[in-house]
Order: sequence, then structure tokens, then C-alpha cells
Amino acid sequence: MTHSIRTVLWFNGRGREAAEFYCGLIPDSRIESSYSSNSGGPEGNSFFEVTDFRLNGVPYQILDAGPMFPLSECVSVSVLTPDQAETDRLWEKLASDGGSHGPCGWLKDRYGLSWQVVPQIVYDLMTAPDKARAARALAAVMQMGKIDISAVEAAARDAA
Repeated sequence: MTHSIRTVLWFNGRGREAAEFYCGLIPDSRIESSYSSNSGGPEGNSFFEVTDFRLNGVPYQILDAGPMFPLSECVSVSVLTPDQAETDRLWEKLASDGGSHGPCGWLKDRYGLSWQVVPQIVYDLMTAPDKARAARALAAVMQMGKIDISAVEAAARDAA
């Protein structure tokens, strides 16, 4: 038996716009489908819109259905980036036009969705078998906003 699984993100307006924005930023991404209805909610008379999309091949769905369940940091999308240039690009683009930068590679976009933008090499350093080296890398990341690969690599090397 196979199952089709996707993460659903509840939005209060601009869901389709958000999906299009995300697909424009992340390679190998696309809108798959969308539909809307005025027959949603417990009373059967509320508007909702559903947008199915993929980010780098990973399936997501936005359910744009009103203010009942606001986005929070309890849910975030984590992106492992290949290098500093892509980390910098996503960090700035995702937080542009009303988003905000946070600590440790976290940010919130203009729609209220939280993201973690982490270079693959930094993730590898933080999860390395050498626990002391991993702890130094993590300690460096905890002091940053946008993650700086060279600074984390230097911290991981230095066993002061």
C-alpha cells in the first residue's frame, strides 16, 4: 500500500500568491493544482482555496481558509542550501517585503511562514560524529542570524 503525503499549511489570505513566490525561489518547484469553493467550514458557507505545490520535489499544500489557525514558529520549512551564495539569496529573498530575520538561520517571510535556511555543510558539522566539533559548530550557529559557513567552519576547527 502506498500513501500520498504532503504537509498542509493553513493561511489566512494570499495562499496562492505565497505558493507562487516560494516556487519562484526554490529550484525544481511548481504549482500542481488549485481549487476554491464557497462551501467550506462547519456551516458549509465559507470560502476556501487549496493550492498544491512542490518545493524541490517535496509536496506541500496551502489551505487558505481564514484566521482560525494562524501560522506560528511551531511549523517551519527547513532548506539545506548548497553554498553561501544560495544561503544569502534565500535569506534575503524570503524575508523581503515585510518578512523578518531571526536567530540561528531562522526567518519569517512576508506571509508569516517560518523558514530555516541552513547550509548543508553547517548541518553536517553540527551532526558530525566528533561531538566536541559538532558542539563548537552549534555554538557558533547559535550566535548568528544568517549562517556564515566560514565562521562555523572556523569555530568547528578551533578546539580552544
